[in-house]
Amino acid sequence: MTFESELAERKDELSKKWANLILQTYPKETQKIWSREKDRFQNPVGAAIVEATRELLDLTIQWEDAEKIACELDRIIRIRSVQDFSPSQAVSFVFLLKKLIRDEFFKAMDSAGRLPELLRFEAKIDNMAMMSFDIYSKGREKIYRLRVDEVKRAQSQLLRRAGMVADVTVEDSSTD
Repeated sequence: MTFESELAERKDELSKKWANLILQTYPKETQKIWSREKDRFQNPVGAAIVEATRELLDLTIQWEDAEKIACELDRIIRIRSVQDFSPSQAVSFVFLLKKLIRDEFFKAMDSAGRLPELLRFEAKIDNMAMMSFDIYSKGREKIYRLRVDEVKRAQSQLLRRAGMVADVTVEDSSTD
């Protein structure tokens, strides 16, 4: 039996444990609410984390579609990038999967001489971490660009109201 098939057999259990590890990175009160409330409308963040970890674990086991992996990573990163996390904290959830896999499988795989299989899977997790940092950086860049654009719009409106800038309209000079 391959390591990936062992993971696939336990993916529901492992994805729930991974989601719980991620939720533990939040303040205690937030953890209580997000862990207790199962309704996705009452708890959209907790539900998104649970769904994304389930899908991500499955995609990591298969390791066939980088775009789908990036999409699921983005679901969690979007949540974490707008919260009070540093960049490293925002993407640290990927390494929590590595910790979980080691905690669950290291001893048995070491005694069975199967550590190379574990290390190959950990390389997938490392690749996900690099993808996560890229996704986080692009998302933050987009947020900063939106903020700059908003400041420019506000400044332009103020100057127009003060009569310091005139609206210029371009007329069509083509003759048909």
